[in-house]
Amino acid sequence: MTTRTAAPRAAIYARYSSDLQSAASIPDQVRLCRRLCEERGWTVVEVFADEAMSGASHLRPDFQRMQQTAMAGQFDVLVAEALDRLSRDQEHIAGLHKRMRFLGVEIFTKAEGAISEMHIGLGGTMSALFLRNLAEKTHRGLEGRVKAGKSAGGISYGYRLDRQPLPDCTYTTGDRVIDPVEAAIIRRIFTEYDRGRSARAIAIGLNRDGIPAPRSGGKGKGSWSFSTISGNWKRGTGILNNELYIGRLVWNRQRFVKDPDTGKRQARPNPPGDWITEEVPYLRIISDDQWTRVKQRQGAIREDILTERVANPNGPKIERGHRPRYLLSGLLTCGCCGSGYIMISDSRLGCAAARNSGTCLNRKTIKRSDVEARVLGGLKHHLMHPDLVAEFIAEFHREMEKDRREGEAGRVEAERALAKITKEIENIVTAITEGMFHPSMKAKMDALETQKAALEAKLAALPAPSPVILHPGIADVYAAKVSDLAAALNDAESRPEAVEILRGLIEKIVLRPDADAANGHVVELFGELGSILSLCGNEMGQNTKARSGATGLRQKTMVAGAGFEPAAFRL
Repeated sequence: MTTRTAAPRAAIYARYSSDLQSAASIPDQVRLCRRLCEERGWTVVEVFADEAMSGASHLRPDFQRMQQTAMAGQFDVLVAEALDRLSRDQEHIAGLHKRMRFLGVEIFTKAEGAISEMHIGLGGTMSALFLRNLAEKTHRGLEGRVKAGKSAGGISYGYRLDRQPLPDCTYTTGDRVIDPVEAAIIRRIFTEYDRGRSARAIAIGLNRDGIPAPRSGGKGKGSWSFSTISGNWKRGTGILNNELYIGRLVWNRQRFVKDPDTGKRQARPNPPGDWITEEVPYLRIISDDQWTRVKQRQGAIREDILTERVANPNGPKIERGHRPRYLLSGLLTCGCCGSGYIMISDSRLGCAAARNSGTCLNRKTIKRSDVEARVLGGLKHHLMHPDLVAEFIAEFHREMEKDRREGEAGRVEAERALAKITKEIENIVTAITEGMFHPSMKAKMDALETQKAALEAKLAALPAPSPVILHPGIADVYAAKVSDLAAALNDAESRPEAVEILRGLIEKIVLRPDADAANGHVVELFGELGSILSLCGNEMGQNTKARSGATGLRQKTMVAGAGFEPAAFRL
């Protein structure tokens, strides 16, 4: 009796890459492999397929399932269209061949036939070179698109694709135009951040107003977060770091490499010398001045965080990145030990060292609202000093005089040009009357007459020169501006900007316990705000005696010859 050997069991593997082939490639590969199995008498027992998966990664679902099936001994030969369908990575294809050989499974492809060590060596090398060449060609092509001002992939928030028909019935690709709706949101974000609001507060406001976040497809899905706005300044990510908003296209800031263990892409920064920058002024949304102010504010916040990390390496990493909760948060200092005055209840301030470590004997407390009221009240009182009012009027006069001179300069220039053109017209008329007419003179005369009419119209539109006369109520205007200070600090819209400007003038505020002082404390203010208040002194640049007023503000120290240097004041 003759024993009949069963036909070898075959498993087919097919794959296509989304950037190279279409989904129809899978059925085509399977059909070709089935025909090959029929010709060789193999029985197809399983078909594995990975759609839109790169051959550079081995973490493909069916590729992994195929190997598990082989280890279970469920097929004898692995069939594919070509070796690069199985893998384009030298390490992975060598590992697959070694594993299949150990399991007694033959690898057979339509293109190469039975796979041996020679195919693995040469084929793996060719596939690796193919991937590298493909990456270089793709990079070169994208660089060309960027230099043409086009998108190299992806559209930033604030823009939309602009596809225009071409003569061959196709459409342009990579062209962008500003999206008016999203551009308004971009301007809102920059304006609010410029005024002192944090990225987190801005994100909360956008979500509260129901504004769709980037990549939400305009369907209301997703939400804004502080990282969407702040991003990473080194990598240029985030709304506030996108230079496209000032008409500058920056590309190739980073490259991506695949982790050989996980197959996931990881970003690696490129040196600035490799960046590609193109000016695209037609895509500008934000002015250069506002961009510069935002960058300066971001830099100041980073500097604060870095300073805090150096001073307190074991402390919270981002505590200095938080915005001050109250008007004078972080500026108040104990006059006894130098520690900060902190909130020890919902309304009162006290020495941090006395409360937390007991190293200071200052147990006096003061209401936060009283400190703020004394600082603002004293500021308002002294800003109304006659010397400051006089300085305001003088500055107003200088600005008005400057505008008047600029207007007169324009009039003088126009009159000079008109006199020159009138003289040329007279010369042409004289030449014609003396018999020297030429046909070209008519065209010249017409052009001069047009210029003359334009200059006469310009002069007629300019206001007649007049001396600068100050309105008798100009001092009242100044008083109103000072009175608006408290309102600006309490208004939800202008408060962040006003608070930041005011805090920038103050170096520190020292609170010293004194039973005879208001609220049990003498309040001393140090910093550039003291420089402003130094105008209130009767003897600028000289040491003066302390004097008090109705508001409880009195000048304490003025260093001889200091002028506008930082000074100290008691409130």
